[in-house]
Amino acid sequence: MTGQARLTASAAVAALAASCSMLPLVDKTTWILQAAFLLALQSTAGVLARRVPLPGPVTVAVQALTGLLLLTVAFAGEQAVAGLLPGPEAFHEFGQLVQEGAEDVGRYAIPAPATAGIRLLLVGGVLVVGLAVDAVAVTYRSAAPAGLPLLALYSVAAGLGQDGRGWLWFLAAASGYLLLLLAEGRERLGQWGRVLSGGRTAPPAPGPTAAGGGRLARVRTGRRIGALALGIALAVPAVLPSMQGGLFEPAGRGADPGSGPGGTTSVKPLVALQDSLNQPENRELLRLRSSAENTRDLYLRIVALDRFDGAAWRTTERPLTELPAVLPAPAGLAAGVRTSRVETTLTAAGGYAQNYLPLPYPAEEIRADGRWRYEPEGRVLEGERGQTTKGVRYQVSSLQVEPTAAQLAGAPAPPEEILRAYTQVPSSLPEVVAQTARKVTAGSANAYQQAVMLQDWFSVGGGFQYDTQVASGTGADAVARFLKAKRGFCIHFSFSMAAMARTLGIPARVAVGFMPGTPMADGSVSVGSKDAHAWPELYFEGIGWTRFEPTPSRGTTPDYTVAEPSPGAEPGGGPERLPDRTVVPPSAPRDTDACPPAQKKLGECRSPAAPAAGSGPASGGPSAGTVAGVAVAALAALGLPLLPMLWRRRVRARRLGGPGTAPAAAAPADAPADAVAAEHTLAAWRELTDSAWDYGIPPDDSRSPRGAAARIVSAGALQGAAAESAGRVAAAVEQVLYAPRPVPAPGLAEDVECVRAGLHAAAGRGARLRAVLLPRSTARLLRGFSRLRSLARRRSAAA
Repeated sequence: MTGQARLTASAAVAALAASCSMLPLVDKTTWILQAAFLLALQSTAGVLARRVPLPGPVTVAVQALTGLLLLTVAFAGEQAVAGLLPGPEAFHEFGQLVQEGAEDVGRYAIPAPATAGIRLLLVGGVLVVGLAVDAVAVTYRSAAPAGLPLLALYSVAAGLGQDGRGWLWFLAAASGYLLLLLAEGRERLGQWGRVLSGGRTAPPAPGPTAAGGGRLARVRTGRRIGALALGIALAVPAVLPSMQGGLFEPAGRGADPGSGPGGTTSVKPLVALQDSLNQPENRELLRLRSSAENTRDLYLRIVALDRFDGAAWRTTERPLTELPAVLPAPAGLAAGVRTSRVETTLTAAGGYAQNYLPLPYPAEEIRADGRWRYEPEGRVLEGERGQTTKGVRYQVSSLQVEPTAAQLAGAPAPPEEILRAYTQVPSSLPEVVAQTARKVTAGSANAYQQAVMLQDWFSVGGGFQYDTQVASGTGADAVARFLKAKRGFCIHFSFSMAAMARTLGIPARVAVGFMPGTPMADGSVSVGSKDAHAWPELYFEGIGWTRFEPTPSRGTTPDYTVAEPSPGAEPGGGPERLPDRTVVPPSAPRDTDACPPAQKKLGECRSPAAPAAGSGPASGGPSAGTVAGVAVAALAALGLPLLPMLWRRRVRARRLGGPGTAPAAAAPADAPADAVAAEHTLAAWRELTDSAWDYGIPPDDSRSPRGAAARIVSAGALQGAAAESAGRVAAAVEQVLYAPRPVPAPGLAEDVECVRAGLHAAAGRGARLRAVLLPRSTARLLRGFSRLRSLARRRSAAA
């Protein structure tokens, strides 16, 4: 394997090692194998392009085109021309998958299912990072800056993942980067041949190790530098402030020191409920007491998802208002429908942090601690400025709406604005969804019978099975896939029934929240993480938004949907409770004397209770000191690549500063004037040779100053004034070294700058960038550290 091919392989391995930090974010790891295979093909295209050879920009373009073709075959082969060439349909598919992947990132908890959109983001990201690393390290011969895309990839994974093994993935990424640096150094040494140090060294001792001693020492030094850098990188984060939580904190997995050993749970409305349902422990999130005679219908809503784009359901962003003392009457509810007022007192657990307040629907009055804003259309409360449900105690007065089957069957047509807003179905929805809806509801007389038939088909007669291990899935054909597979959990059932209802012209949306919890012996109700649920709400004029329950073995079937069962549906009560829950009959209501029945049952005949101790607003996020510390650390990390450039500029300024500025290794203050001039002349010569080194002409200590200058002029293609300036500097150095009475030469700093300008003009774009950002002469700094360490070691041994 040639040195360039070895360097290419090292770049691919470094990119793949950094990509391994993304493995904990997805529940299946097969995507990394696909990414590795495609990355190998993309890197091979780079090797072949450089062997032609092609110019650097053309090589990068060839690799980018190869990556695009590979992604087309892997993710949009059906839409591509001949299964390979991307056309308008293929790019449209890419855009759809990228959009779905971005939505899945915000929707699913970690580890997320490996949906097509997420896999495209992962594999495409690996190819992009691999291309950037290969271009910088191999095509443009600068391995050190190639660590920036690797750092970006690792930072994304470190910011999202909280599995406690971040150090392991950091070691993998750092090892890949060090491997790339070693490969680049070895390949460069092979091109330079014999490397001469700046100082005098003792002749090598005779023997078999003489030839390889220099190389062995360089390898040993490289290992020590790498180990030191890796140790610093591991030690520095340990003493810096850290940020926890954030937008992408996985639901049910955030650690909160104040919430006990279980941590903090947050059932996010736009995150899949699968994570909560599959947790082994059913952790209590809410404890409530209600005046309802039967809590089997006491669902708690968090938000309503009312926007359907064919791939997923979302919440429409609407302006928030101040929480009114009494909420307006619910939309669509007429006076003739039977309702009863229910008083409920709820207390959120210290480990339950949710931005939305779970409420019975429809709520009329809400008395809650903290800062809450009201969204009228969905009738939800959202915390502001970091307000969450953590430890909050609140009271809710709500209506229990009890329509009859006749009222629902005789409901008039909804208003035009309701139909327009809540029956929209995108054209991307597969036709099989509407066809199935019409087939299931064949023979129905009205919208109510259609809704009941859909509910019964999902929950009883359609052959569906409840399974939380099924991947949630997204995309335009997600509903069609579920109707075919007939396996899923509440997300699948509620999303599909709401979508099918809209195809029938019935206004529909999806509610996310909690099922009725478990009644306890003391009369309270415990709501746990396994009660997280989603259900469809359909609109009927005169009744309003009405709950249905299509998910088998979950929740309770509403009474108004079994009063007039659809043909073929099996009669009976609601589904049985989960086997891991202990159901205790609620305590019987007590007689009332001086207090109203609802207040007497709650044990609260006086004014509403004061806020519970310690139930203030949750932490509003990291402190200012934490943010400042992280910002300083981030700026330091971004500034590290600039250190070689800054050091080189500082050294140049000292060398060429003239008599008024002390040069490096300046003469003593009481030295004669000719000694000071000689020192300035030698400093100018060192700057000249180092400048040539920066542009790819390494110093050769075996040549005389005149021979070294001629070599720089020839290798650097210097002409005219630049070549004459190099000759004048070399002549001045020979005067200092060999003349019995050296004559000071004026204008050496200008001559050195003229040579540098000539080297810059003759060099290519990549060489110019390398000379400015990563000058090769900074190797003298490492040599200086090595000499200081050797000197300290000898002094220690002598002592």
